[in-house]
Amino acid sequence: MLPHFFDSVLQLIVKTSTDLPPDVRAAVRGALGHEEAGSRSAQALTIVAQNIDQAAEGEGAICQDTGMPTFEIKTPVGANQIWMKQQIKSAVAEATKRGKLRPNSVDSLTGENSGNNLGPGTPILHFEQWERDEVEVKLILKGGGCENMNVQYSLPMELPHLGRADRTLEGVRKCILHAVWQAQGKGCGPGAIGVCIGGDRTSGYVEAKQQLFRTLDDVNPDERLAGLESEIMRTVNTLGVGTMGFGGRTSLIGCKVGMLNRLPASFFVSVAYDCWAFRRLGVTLDGESGAIRQWLYRDPSVPTVPMMDQAGFQRTGREIVLRAPLDEATVRSLKVGDVVIISGPAYTGRDAVHHHLMSHEPPVDLRGSVLYHCGPVVKKNEDGTWTVTAAGPTTSIREEPYQADIIGRYGIRAVVGKGGMGGKTLAGLRQHGAVYLNAIGGAAQFYARCIERVDGVSLMEFGTPEAMWHLQLRDFPAIVTMDSHGNSLHKDIEASSAENLAKLA
Repeated sequence: MLPHFFDSVLQLIVKTSTDLPPDVRAAVRGALGHEEAGSRSAQALTIVAQNIDQAAEGEGAICQDTGMPTFEIKTPVGANQIWMKQQIKSAVAEATKRGKLRPNSVDSLTGENSGNNLGPGTPILHFEQWERDEVEVKLILKGGGCENMNVQYSLPMELPHLGRADRTLEGVRKCILHAVWQAQGKGCGPGAIGVCIGGDRTSGYVEAKQQLFRTLDDVNPDERLAGLESEIMRTVNTLGVGTMGFGGRTSLIGCKVGMLNRLPASFFVSVAYDCWAFRRLGVTLDGESGAIRQWLYRDPSVPTVPMMDQAGFQRTGREIVLRAPLDEATVRSLKVGDVVIISGPAYTGRDAVHHHLMSHEPPVDLRGSVLYHCGPVVKKNEDGTWTVTAAGPTTSIREEPYQADIIGRYGIRAVVGKGGMGGKTLAGLRQHGAVYLNAIGGAAQFYARCIERVDGVSLMEFGTPEAMWHLQLRDFPAIVTMDSHGNSLHKDIEASSAENLAKLA
């Protein structure tokens, strides 16, 4: 019974997590070519491109957030889908064990991490029969940061900066533009979006995600939708949101639109936002052996063209070198736009750690510390030590209810994350003399190479992504986007891009 099926699915998972398909590589390369040399977006995309090469060369996770694996499987009539489901789950668990997937399956009531990416609802498996003798398996890995930027509209409605959106293609166009604008830097732009017009609330989101299985360079067979996709791509990059929400010329690398029939009373527009780390691949398998006949989205016989033809991120001499722990005077001397290079101790802290610190003392002294919003992929060595294999930043806005209080209570001087934070945190930075540093979202391999070693771990009961890891950083680059003087690049870009959005109404 398909003796090679398990190995084929495992190969698919590993390749999807570690090697972007050619169409996405080409889009990122094009975005880099459009940005002004030396700009914040150009610097960020240089790190992105370097990270893509590093992930492929070392077969490491492109982004530490490998998301909730979603499989689309087509099988011949009579195939044993129950057995295939078991094999796919075993392959997911094995890929997690090998560090190609981060343990991401969490009990929604207890917060307990299963540790192997298995549990109720994970992974997501959609089976469909077809009248062919082969098996097709497609996989998409969509991380939590961009998943949180999904949005669904119910027309007619009023949209900020765009006015009324009616039940027309023009109304749909406004929804798509708003969806890209509202993501700002939280979804690791430049992103790609799948859109569904119609359906109900559930089927609309499913179809929107299905659109992400299309290649970025295809043409919609429906002329009406093809025209809409073309119009969006012609105008959306005038918004000025840019890479990581830093401003710039490319905010979106792809727009794919599908359509379902709807109820007379409902008109939903569902948008599935994906990040630049647009990880989706597929395979066609022999119907008798389960061996890979063909790869989808990529041709293994065609050599991969490196993203960078020279060294990636380069120092300009204007960077500010920081050595943790930090003092207040040093932090207050920093201003928005400064590029910093950090070395010394840092501690990771995500959702569970922040909630914990609101009612418990920290397991380490955080005075003068660097707190990194990161859930790394880690490997335990034979001698009991740990190695970080992927370590990009997570979206920071989730910690907005806690961050200012924790900064003030424990004397934290620098918070590293992505996407920026809100007004409460900005006020806390100003009051307590701290700073927010934006690292490049998705650049998990690049930043893993900036971690010299793991000195320990606390709060392991929260699971590896949510534990507090004690790291030693070396030459870790980030940009000051919120300073201790009340300035926020994120607030400025949101305001200027809103003006540009209004021009497209």
